[in-house]
Amino acid sequence: MLAAVLIGTGIAQRTIFLGPKDVTAELSVKAPQAFTVIDSAVLRAHPGEQTLVAHGDGTIFVAQARTADLEAWLSDTSYNRITLAKDGTTTTAKLVEPTAKSEDGKDVQRDPAGSDLWLDSFADKNSLVDRMQVPEGVSVLLASDGKAEAPSDVAVKWPLDTATPWAGPLMVAGGIFLLLGLVLYVLAIRHSRRGRGPRRKAPPPLPVTEPIDVADRAAIDSAPEGAAAPDAVPATDATGSRTQPEPDPAAGQDGAVRERRATMPKRRRALLLIPAVGVTAALLSGCTPDIWPHPAASPTPTPTETQAVEAGQQAPAVTEAQAARILESISGTLADADKNLDAAKAETRLEGSALEARKTAYAVHKSVADFALPATIPADKVKILVPQAYDSWPRTVLMLVEHGSNDKVAPLIMTMTQADPWSNYKISHVAEMQASAKLPNMAPAWLGAKLTPPDSPFLVVAPDELASEFANVIDQGDKSEFYDKFDKSALAFAKSVQDSRATVVQALKDANADTTSTLAFAAKAGTEAPVSMSSIDSGAIVSVTVEDSQTIKPTSADAVIKLDKNPSAKALTGVDQSAAGFVSVYGVQLFFAVPAQGSDAKITLLAASQQLQSVTEIK
Repeated sequence: MLAAVLIGTGIAQRTIFLGPKDVTAELSVKAPQAFTVIDSAVLRAHPGEQTLVAHGDGTIFVAQARTADLEAWLSDTSYNRITLAKDGTTTTAKLVEPTAKSEDGKDVQRDPAGSDLWLDSFADKNSLVDRMQVPEGVSVLLASDGKAEAPSDVAVKWPLDTATPWAGPLMVAGGIFLLLGLVLYVLAIRHSRRGRGPRRKAPPPLPVTEPIDVADRAAIDSAPEGAAAPDAVPATDATGSRTQPEPDPAAGQDGAVRERRATMPKRRRALLLIPAVGVTAALLSGCTPDIWPHPAASPTPTPTETQAVEAGQQAPAVTEAQAARILESISGTLADADKNLDAAKAETRLEGSALEARKTAYAVHKSVADFALPATIPADKVKILVPQAYDSWPRTVLMLVEHGSNDKVAPLIMTMTQADPWSNYKISHVAEMQASAKLPNMAPAWLGAKLTPPDSPFLVVAPDELASEFANVIDQGDKSEFYDKFDKSALAFAKSVQDSRATVVQALKDANADTTSTLAFAAKAGTEAPVSMSSIDSGAIVSVTVEDSQTIKPTSADAVIKLDKNPSAKALTGVDQSAAGFVSVYGVQLFFAVPAQGSDAKITLLAASQQLQSVTEIK
C-alpha cells in the first residue's frame, strides 16, 4: 500500500499535477506597417529564454538591435511599436510617425537585411521560430522586405519552471518498498510450505503373534551361542497363508525412512522478482533532471574588472559577435570584387586611401596581369577589437585580424567607420603589422574606447600633425627636426622609402636619361583625416596616410618621357610618352602608437603598407 502511494504521488506530479510548460503572449497591431518593433520590456516580461513565433506570406525578417539604434534606423519612416502596458502583463501597440522626413515627404522603404547595425538577424519564408536571450536595452525588429507589411501573426513564448524535484525520489522510494514487499512475500510463502511439508512415516505395524511350534523352540534352544537365529516365521492371514510385510518405499536399503522435503525450484523464485525489477526500471526509464532535487549551486565569484566604467560611459559601437559578422561580410565582398576587378563593389566596403589603392590596382591589373593586388581581408580571427564607445554617428572600430593559423602572413590592422545608421562599415585605413610591433594596452571590447580629438594637446604629437611630421622625416632623414620623436622601427621604414627613391635615381642614370630629365621626390600628409583611438595609458593608436610623390620632367623642349619600361603608368595614363612629364603618387598607410604628453617613450610604428595610388600626366 505504501509503495503504491509513493509511486502514484510521484507519477501524479509529472502528469495530472504538472502545470503548463510555457506562457504565451499574442502580439497584435491595429494597422500593419512595413516594420514592427517589439520593445525590450515586452521580451523581458517573463524570465527565461524568449521564443518568437511569426507567420506570414513571403519573407519574414527578424533582427535584434539596441533600442536607440532601432529608433535611429526607423527615424525616417512609420512603424508599429509594441510596448508593455502599465500593469506589466499586457501589451499595447501604437503607430510611431517619422521624426525625419525624406525629400519627397514619403516614408523611406529600405530592405533591413544585411545591415551592420543588427546585433543578430534571421530570415525565413512564411513562418519563423527564433529563440533568443534578449538583454536589457535590446529590442527586436520584425519586417518582410521593407516594402511589404510586416507579419501580424506574432507571438512570444517564455518557458515556465515545471521541475518536480520530489517526483523522482518518491518513485524510487516506492519501487524500493515494492521490491522489499515482494521479497518478504516470497519468504513467507517459502516458510509456509516448509511448515506443511511431509513428515517421517510411522513404522509398519507389528506382525500378528503366532504360537511357536515345540520343534522350532527346541531348535532355537539347541542352537549354539552366536549362531544366527532362524528366519522369522512369516505371519499368516485369515486363510492361514503366510504373508510378508509390504516394503516401505521411503525406506532405503538400511531400512531407514527418508524425509521428503517440499522445495521450490530456484527458477520459480527468480521469476517472482522480475515484476518488481521491471516496475522499478519502468519508473526510472523516463527520468529527467527535472524530477530530481538539485543542490543549491555555490555562487560564482565575479572577477574584478581591470578597467573602470566611467559615469555616463556610452555603449561600444559593436559587439564581438557583431564585429566578426561585419568582417565576414567585408571579406566576402572584397574577395568577390578582387576576383572580378569590380571597383564599384569594393566601394561599398572601402573608402579613402584604402579604396584608391584598390581602384588603381584593378585598373592596372586589367592590363598588367602580374600586378599585385592589395592584401586580402581575412575573416578567420579577430585578435583585437577596440570599438568606439559612442551612441551617435559616425562610429569607428579598430581591429587586428589574423590570417587563421598562417604565421607567415602578417596580421592586418584596420580602422572602419559607419557614417550613419543606414550605412554599412567601410575600411578607411589598413596596413600590415610590423614583425616586432606590439600594440599598447587598449580598452576591452565590451567597454570600448574614445576617439582622441585630431588636435589633442594630450599626446606628444597631435594626430592631425603626425603625418606631416613623419613625411618630413622621410624627406629629410636624420636632418629632420622631428627625427628624434620616432623609434627605430619608424626610422627604418623612412630609410626604406629613401632607399627606394635612390634605386629609381640610379635606374635613370643607368639608362643615360639623367641628363635629359629631372626627378623629384616629395612626401606630404594625405588628405583624409587621421583616426586616433585612445589607449589605457592615455596614449593613442593613430592611423594616418602619407602621400609619397615622384615627379619626372624632361629638361628640354625636344625631350619626352617614355613609359616603355613602366607598364603600370602606361595602363593608368593611357599614353606611351609625354613632353610634359608624369607624377606618380604612392599612398603610404601608417599606424603609430603615440604616447601621452610628458612621456619619455617615442612614437612607435605599428604597421605600414605602400601601394601605387595614381599616375597622371602633367598638363
